[in-house]
Amino acid sequence: MINVKDPPRFNHADLRAFTEPVTVKAGHHAIFKLQFLGQEPVKIKWYSEGEELLDDNNNTKIEKSASHSRLLLSRCERKNTGEIRIKLKNEHGFIEAISQLIVLDKPTSPLGPAEVTEGSAICIEFRWRPPKDDGGSPVINYMVERQQVGRNTWKKIGEIPGVPSYRDTDVDHGRKYCYRIRAVTAEGASGVMETDEMQAGTLAFPGPPGPPKVVSAYDDCVNISWAPPSNTGGSRILGYVVEKRKKGSNLWSVVNATDELIKVKKYAVKDVVTGMEYEFRVTAVNLSGVGEYSNPSEFVFARDPKKPPGKVSNLKVTESSYSHFVLTWTKPEDKPEIQDEAKGYFVEIRPAECLDWSRCNPTRIITTSFSVKGLKSKNMYWVRVIAVNDGGESAPEELANYVLAIPSPVRPKFTNHKMKSFMVVRAGNSVRITVNFEASPRPHVMWIKDNVPVTKRVTISNSDSSSQLLIPSSERSDSGIYSILVKNLAGQETFSTEVRVTDDPKPPGPVELEENVPGTVTVIWEPSPDEKRDDRLHYTVSKLDSTKRNWTTVAENLFNNKCTVCNIMPGREYHFRVYAENDMGVSAPSESPTCWKEKKKEKCVVSVPTRKDCDLRCAPTFIVPLKFHAAPKGYECYMSCAVKGNPKPRITWYRNHISLNTDTNYYICNTCGVCSMLILRVGPKDTGEYAIAAENALGRAECSTVLSVKE
Repeated sequence: MINVKDPPRFNHADLRAFTEPVTVKAGHHAIFKLQFLGQEPVKIKWYSEGEELLDDNNNTKIEKSASHSRLLLSRCERKNTGEIRIKLKNEHGFIEAISQLIVLDKPTSPLGPAEVTEGSAICIEFRWRPPKDDGGSPVINYMVERQQVGRNTWKKIGEIPGVPSYRDTDVDHGRKYCYRIRAVTAEGASGVMETDEMQAGTLAFPGPPGPPKVVSAYDDCVNISWAPPSNTGGSRILGYVVEKRKKGSNLWSVVNATDELIKVKKYAVKDVVTGMEYEFRVTAVNLSGVGEYSNPSEFVFARDPKKPPGKVSNLKVTESSYSHFVLTWTKPEDKPEIQDEAKGYFVEIRPAECLDWSRCNPTRIITTSFSVKGLKSKNMYWVRVIAVNDGGESAPEELANYVLAIPSPVRPKFTNHKMKSFMVVRAGNSVRITVNFEASPRPHVMWIKDNVPVTKRVTISNSDSSSQLLIPSSERSDSGIYSILVKNLAGQETFSTEVRVTDDPKPPGPVELEENVPGTVTVIWEPSPDEKRDDRLHYTVSKLDSTKRNWTTVAENLFNNKCTVCNIMPGREYHFRVYAENDMGVSAPSESPTCWKEKKKEKCVVSVPTRKDCDLRCAPTFIVPLKFHAAPKGYECYMSCAVKGNPKPRITWYRNHISLNTDTNYYICNTCGVCSMLILRVGPKDTGEYAIAAENALGRAECSTVLSVKE
């Protein structure tokens, strides 16, 4: 059994006739037909601009048979213009053919708004844009009508060639006009495009031309050129007037008279003296008159051209970062008859992946250093420098190696001059440790506590040059040694600070007295509840002799729970108090029973006193107040006052009602009732009201002053 494949195909002559474009006028019918061969059944589809056409019995009718197909498009419109495609397909293959449909119609209206190119007392010249759609036929000419503003009639000016511009010379000075324009093709005239009002005869002088540029200079001639003014004043430029001025003079002299206008935008100034330095300016002239003068040109010597300078030397990079680097170089030598002195320099860079050089400075620089900015971080760049003078440019001097946009490596180094290795914080207050450093590239920063990474309740804030550890509300468990490690490829640096979080200690337990050796008493007490969690807690023992009125300290800085007191006299009564102390303050006392020594018996008798003790306690009072301070900026400031109170009051310093006791920028001390605070380097931020509060169980006292900083 033989299976013959017979895909659809066209006759070459029929196909050639089908591909010829079909041109019809709007409203007429267009017919496309094509014969074909191929095994049935054959599927036939027609397309217009890629969209399938369906037989709708109105505007589109498709006829199909086994050997040909016919497409009829009725009442064609301009929008039907486009590609017509037929596709044939059977089980053995498919084929397609393409033709074009061109529907001719009237053009659309010309496009506005109209632009006035010249307006004077004798004419109005304007232009517009051709129709967006010419209807399939070229524009032959334009029909123009004119109406004087204030009148109702339109005057037909006539038809003009197919150039979209018109110059109306039949105008009256000062009057306004409107114009209507139609485009005309072989298919007819378009709709109307109406212009805005246009006025004739207004005086509008041209703006200033661009500053003249020196093209070349010689002993007897200087060639200059300039750009036309951006504002022509609504009329065409008739020409230009050039003026010159010698350096050091205030007098401008005209190079060409107003009746000898320069028609082009360049001129050779020959009325110059060899060796003199000149500058030039230009003004434009239109139908209204002379316009504004341009900015003057650069000064130029009237002398023959110089020789280009030599290459720069010692080109190197002195500083770099992620976004810039700084170049320095040495200016080229001045060799008469070979190379003249350099008058400036251009710096050029080229990314490693690019072949084109780009100039970093649009105008030449006169210094022998330059900062190249706007670089991409960690990209590689090739760099070169070109010296220039009036004679031209030198050969470029290029760095031997590419430049990498990263900072120069710097080993981490701490910049805090007064970093504290130990700090005490009251429980509940914040702990803030700020460390400033310098390092390049940006280092990796890690904080640890007692050689273990810090917990999540600790907030770490890092920047390029500092790191801060913050505990918003501290607890006793936050006590420990906090260490910071700053590390980059150039090295590493570490620093540790011991932080002790504590509070006013609780008083010791009950106090007992023992007499084992004549003339001595051993004071024994139960430890304070804070002793186990504060290894810096210690005790102070005070004694009151019945023959005296004041308590005296007999032992301090005790880290155990007993103390032997000597020189106990027979026949006297003794009272003892034990205080717990830590870095934050002193606890309330724990008092012993009364102890007295009989003259004839060598034993200590303990009994409950029957008399009322003298109460020596008192509320805090300031016996020497704070004084007003005015310190120069950058100098240290020392504030002090004296306070008394029993029990010993707790001291708190404030600045603008904010506690300073835990602020490491202030050095606070309290010795025997003399309270002091030191600011090493005062600045404007230290200005304000400072207050000190003394508080114990019996009351509270405050004292304040003002610090002003002199610039």
